[in-house]
Amino acid sequence: MAQKATPLVRCATVRAGACIAPFVTAVVLGATAAAADQASHDRPHGVPAHNLFGTPGLIEMPSADTSPDATLSTTIAVIGDSQRSTLSFQILPRLSGSFRYSSINNFDHPSSRDGIYYDRSFDLRYQLLTEGKIRPSVVIGLQDFIGTGLYGGEYIVATKTLAPGLKVTGGLGWGRLGSHGSFAETGSRPTEVLGEGGIPTYDRWFRGPVAGFGGVSYAPNDRWNFKLEYSSDDAPLETARGELEKTSPWNFGIDYRFGSGSHLSLYHAYGTEIGAQLTLVTNPKRLGLSGGNEAASYPIKARPAGAAKDLGWADQPSAIQQAESTLRTLMEQDKLKAEAIQITATRATVRLRNKTYGVSAQAIGRTARAMSQAMPASVEEFVIIPVANGLPVSAITLRRSDLERLEHAPATQMLDRTVFRDAHGTGLAPDPGLYPEFDWSIAPYSSLSFFDPGNPVGGDFGIRASADWRVTPSLSFSGAITKKIGGNLDERGRGGESSLPRVRTDQSLYSAEGDPAIEYLYLAHYGRPGPNLYSRLTLGYLESMYAGASGEVLWKPVGQRLALGAELNYVQRRDFDQLFGLQDMTTTDPVTGIKRDIPHVNGHVSAYYSFGNGFHGQLDMGRYLAGDYGATLSVNREFANGWKVGAYATVTDTSFEDFGEGSFDKGLRLSIPLSSFIGTPSRRNTGVTLQSLSRDGGSRLRVRGRLYDQVREYHQPDVANSWGKFWR
Repeated sequence: MAQKATPLVRCATVRAGACIAPFVTAVVLGATAAAADQASHDRPHGVPAHNLFGTPGLIEMPSADTSPDATLSTTIAVIGDSQRSTLSFQILPRLSGSFRYSSINNFDHPSSRDGIYYDRSFDLRYQLLTEGKIRPSVVIGLQDFIGTGLYGGEYIVATKTLAPGLKVTGGLGWGRLGSHGSFAETGSRPTEVLGEGGIPTYDRWFRGPVAGFGGVSYAPNDRWNFKLEYSSDDAPLETARGELEKTSPWNFGIDYRFGSGSHLSLYHAYGTEIGAQLTLVTNPKRLGLSGGNEAASYPIKARPAGAAKDLGWADQPSAIQQAESTLRTLMEQDKLKAEAIQITATRATVRLRNKTYGVSAQAIGRTARAMSQAMPASVEEFVIIPVANGLPVSAITLRRSDLERLEHAPATQMLDRTVFRDAHGTGLAPDPGLYPEFDWSIAPYSSLSFFDPGNPVGGDFGIRASADWRVTPSLSFSGAITKKIGGNLDERGRGGESSLPRVRTDQSLYSAEGDPAIEYLYLAHYGRPGPNLYSRLTLGYLESMYAGASGEVLWKPVGQRLALGAELNYVQRRDFDQLFGLQDMTTTDPVTGIKRDIPHVNGHVSAYYSFGNGFHGQLDMGRYLAGDYGATLSVNREFANGWKVGAYATVTDTSFEDFGEGSFDKGLRLSIPLSSFIGTPSRRNTGVTLQSLSRDGGSRLRVRGRLYDQVREYHQPDVANSWGKFWR
């Protein structure tokens, strides 16, 4: 929910699979340690054991166990010549999804590089039945249903607890999971590995040979778990190409579980191989709200009986000035800024700038507490107007008597009595002398890149100096300069042949020549053109590859879940050295030598909707950087503590063949608030986009400061989501 993100790690050119290992693993490990005490109470009915594919299961085979809602896990597994990194998320109590990146040594395939084959795959699982006294849990799953089909398989599996710690599992498998001991067949099934991948392999689902699998697990205590399974996976492609020798369908394993639910596993599989895996887990839903170590705020100051009738102070300028001065001091001690204060006999209004608290309700609650301490007794109504980039985004009204009466009641009772209105036309301008204002910072940065066919893992790292000169509340001049210390992004390939203008696949040239580089340098203006309307105009060097102008308008009523927006951009390609020069809009394919022009104009119309329970959807339709037309659908699950987990997919009029490997743009997003690690409030967060493969099709301008996220932060649906910290 914070407006400002600090990309401590940014996966830039190709942002997927392998990014899980170096980045997400570290993130989850840190979050797991922070959450260990809170998660430990879930044992033994918490996170189930994960298999070699990074999903709930035995050793290779799946089980019908499910993780608690919102569980986020990372599994790193090694078996034979195969290494797999899997990120899994329990999207809903019954629905989970997984993204996997694998590397296989000695795998003979046209796409192999130096004898190593790299593969990306996605899974979905849905629990049909929950476990009852007699009824087993039943799960249906699709494994590698969007990918090359190397690990493609489907299953229906049941798991039943027979005694404390003792579980039995049995199921039916298709595809890889039906390749050993099949007893029936449901139609024909293609077996080839798809070259480009990236599209649903629906012509294979639940087709072909059917085989049974099963197993048993026994956990004598909360730490140890012993597993035995009969596997229906013959690993046909690996054995046929000599990567693996399988002599037995019986696999054995043992898990050691840590207090947080993370576990370390050792396996004997295929009759010939020893394997190991580490599964790290955390749960954003159960981590609690961000921060927690900050000092307590002021108590609500209760007024003496009858004191509210005294209005004599209202005619005394000195009394009003004293109240304003006290409120400013109290808010500054809470690291909040009162940009303007207006006091009448019964109402006090404050223009709030929050640069500290990532949870919006906490900033509002602390402001209300300070107002109760500072305002004369007759002031009954508190109006708080939060601002974002100088925009008054809402007017939040609280009654002082409700604050006094409900301070120790459940926070929802106060929410029910709080009124949210549009702040357009309130007329409360910031005090003279607050602007201009200058902020700056120097911090390390890293930019990671993955899935280049010739060099799957790469990255740059260095120092970034950034500054923001806010001339007026809504007009700012921002820039950042980077100095690379090391890295190899400049050595990476240029993405091979492309039938589109090279709007992103020339990224390696920018890395090679941009040292030092002006990452961005622009002038931005934000406005309120009318009720429920917000605007943005950005001019300058908008991102590392493009300069130009970007304009945006957003319609977002303060109490509604729906928002509509439109963005129009005019861009010019920057010089590869990322200084002040510009170059023409013609790119040259390094393979064919064909020249293609990048259009100057692109843009989108957008619809946003908050579905509740933390789910947010976004649909963008329009023209992308390469001139292709299409749409991007994004779905995020956001938590009151600032964690966000989401996915997106972009399909344009570029054919899958012209797009290249991956067929179309898609990926996962993870954003983690810094306060989860430092224990005190912060508006900064770090995020990563795990993109299956970054190509030219479906690419958008990376302009900073888009409106929706910063506007909705103080609107009723989002504030209500974090209201549990209003009294903190």
